[in-house]
Amino acid sequence: MLALQDPQMVTKGLPTGFLSRRKEWWMCDYLLSVSGVSCGLQKSSSVLEIGTRTSVRRSTIDELRNHQPSSPSIRLYRIIGCQVKRDPPDSTERYTRWINQLTSDQLLTQVFTSHGPTVIMPTWFCSRAWFSHVGPFDEGGRGVPEDLLFFYEHLRKGGGVFRVDHSLLLYRYHLYAATHSVLEMTIWTHRVHFLEEQVLPHWKSFTIWNAGKQGRRLYRSLTAASRRKVVSFCDVDENKIRKGFYCHEDSQERPKPKVPILHFQAAQSPFVICVKLDLTGGEFEDNLKSLRLQEGRDFVHFS
Repeated sequence: MLALQDPQMVTKGLPTGFLSRRKEWWMCDYLLSVSGVSCGLQKSSSVLEIGTRTSVRRSTIDELRNHQPSSPSIRLYRIIGCQVKRDPPDSTERYTRWINQLTSDQLLTQVFTSHGPTVIMPTWFCSRAWFSHVGPFDEGGRGVPEDLLFFYEHLRKGGGVFRVDHSLLLYRYHLYAATHSVLEMTIWTHRVHFLEEQVLPHWKSFTIWNAGKQGRRLYRSLTAASRRKVVSFCDVDENKIRKGFYCHEDSQERPKPKVPILHFQAAQSPFVICVKLDLTGGEFEDNLKSLRLQEGRDFVHFS
């Protein structure tokens, strides 16, 4: 989606060595952060500058074509991305493992996590017709998570996600990325809304897996109708389980709602899981596997 009419113009004023010869999209995050032009506007305008029938985020279009789905009907409605290598290699290690190791099913079931889109935006490739159908990027300006909002709208309209299992992008981490201007609370609000829109209407009741800070925060962030569907919290912490319940002190209801806290093995599915992945040495993942549940049907990750 990047079209640069004057490469010299975009390098003017940047620190020596800041840009590689490949001029990948990440540099635009820096440019936009200092120019005052919204990321959404820049990205949407870049698509309009391209005269092809497809929109691609980087110059390895031939490599993506070699590995993308063969059926035209599958390609039409999908965002296609790829695996990445990080630079520096030790930056955002958990996120990099997540983005590279998701299964094809998890590309759709793990869209509610704090990691954001399940294929990273610098690798996106899609048909121009589909881009036009989904709509332009949100052009609200600095602090707007335009990538996430576009991805959610793509999913709302029935779009799919496909990942090429080859590392075709060197994904650089730098301090000037516009993503750092997006507040965590902004992301949280959009995630909760998407969860309530896409998942919770299909469940009569559910359990929040994590009676700690993140689980309680999710409960408080839900609408009153969604909170009434929460039958329990679950956890492995004996102190929390021994307490027996969580009381929603900020509630205007009388009596104030008290939600039971159970051991995860005694809790009722489906679950909204607020436990971060890849942080417990596999203990949480083993506990989840022991329940023999199906992701997307019996639980979703919201960590």
